[in-house]
Amino acid sequence: MLLPIVIFYLVFCYYPMYGAQIAFRDFSPKLGTVGSPWVGLKHFKEFFNSVYFGRLIRNTLGINLKNLVFGFPAPILLALMLNEVRSDKFKKTVQTVSYLPHFISTVVIAGMILQFTSTDGFITQLMTLFGFPKQNMMMNPDFFQPVYVISDIWQGIGWGSIIYIAAISGISAELYEAARIDGAGRWKQALHVTIPGILPTIITMLILRIGNMMSLGFEKIILLYNSSIYETADVISTYVYRKGLLDQSYSFSTAVGLFNSMINLLLLVAANRICKRVTEHSLW
Repeated sequence: MLLPIVIFYLVFCYYPMYGAQIAFRDFSPKLGTVGSPWVGLKHFKEFFNSVYFGRLIRNTLGINLKNLVFGFPAPILLALMLNEVRSDKFKKTVQTVSYLPHFISTVVIAGMILQFTSTDGFITQLMTLFGFPKQNMMMNPDFFQPVYVISDIWQGIGWGSIIYIAAISGISAELYEAARIDGAGRWKQALHVTIPGILPTIITMLILRIGNMMSLGFEKIILLYNSSIYETADVISTYVYRKGLLDQSYSFSTAVGLFNSMINLLLLVAANRICKRVTEHSLW
């Protein structure tokens, strides 16, 4: 049973590490990985000295921090609220409706966002009620990150709540009974029984989320952004896509990706150490 999983990770996760060395070479498909000349840290220095370096780091961290602050608690709150619902029919309906956006294609999601935020779009019309001018929101750099984060929360809140609902279901009913005997109401039970019961799960997911702070999928951003909003929409993954696939700068894009992975690794280790010291829960 383990063999397919082991083979998957060996082929798609460990074997590609061999190709990471082209970050330190001037890679040429004709010469191959080993035959390409060694240039050391040339591509890393080129990236650090690039005029886009500050913008890429700022946008990548900005979007991920907003997702961490607003997106990470969202599925936890949904799971806690669903746990308080006593009607099974209503609970299942809410769960089904909240799961659906996760299964919608990214292309369709991007198309919906572009339609809703166009000059005559539904969201744009709502925004005018609060004094905002009628405009194409996806042509305004100030709106890109809020729209991206809100759409991410909408798309992932239901799917993300599954793991917390499962963790809540594993809490012993005797703990709730003891809390009720002690006079705890619904709010006190959630505060002193439910949340501590799912705290190890929350900490694990938080550490994993922090370990991906420098990672952001390029598919949705590429479908949404345009040259007028590069200022707030261009992130490391989209830059790697442009340099690696469009400009065919394979070594440079690999160097940027390797730098990205190293920062993620450092953040993961730091988050794990801090969580272990503060909460006594950690990945290792």
